[in-house]
Amino acid sequence: MDTNKKLFTHKPILLEGSIKEAPSEGIRLYETPDGVFPSVTTVTGFRKQKFFAEWRNKNPEESKRVTSRGTKFHSLIESYLKNEDLDMDNQHSNNKALFSILKPEIDKIDNIVALETPLWSKVLGLAGRTDCIADYDGKLSIIDFKASTKEKRKQDVDNYFLQATAYALMFQDRTGIIVDNFAILIACEDGTKQVFQGNPLKYVRGLKDAILDYRTENGLLSTTNP
Repeated sequence: MDTNKKLFTHKPILLEGSIKEAPSEGIRLYETPDGVFPSVTTVTGFRKQKFFAEWRNKNPEESKRVTSRGTKFHSLIESYLKNEDLDMDNQHSNNKALFSILKPEIDKIDNIVALETPLWSKVLGLAGRTDCIADYDGKLSIIDFKASTKEKRKQDVDNYFLQATAYALMFQDRTGIIVDNFAILIACEDGTKQVFQGNPLKYVRGLKDAILDYRTENGLLSTTNP
């Protein structure tokens, strides 16, 4: 594995306020200074919720494995971006392999302004924590890290694009800074990697439709519509 370590430049934008998970059943809610909102992933993944619920019920062990994989993978990347020393000897071999696959793309990141940063929007009625906002290949981007068992088709990860769009809009709402690129970086257990990039503006309509679907299904149309 490539052990060359990059030192990342951090230019954090400090935002007032924070969020915390609110008690709920079945969905993730966050308490914010502007109210209680569902998580970005809950809403953008709402259309696929039934499919994944059925898959988890049929594959409980695999579901547990991929959830644990994602948590550990994100933690490893976060530590690397923080310029911390990585204890690779105590990492699971699969986790090390995934990190090695994605490292060349991670090394394209610099000038990090946000890392696991809480964001929310009263207008959108959403809240969550963005993986990373930084320059990716020289362009300010919403950056998301994913681990997958195999390569994804673009049409199967449209919810990832909606997530990134939500974070771009929430970041703009909080800071006034426009982020016109997202980069979804995926490491696959079959040894491949994928990079999906796009302009969040192209997915605003899709995000609004997803929010409307969620609110309609849950009887929340009386709330502020985006």
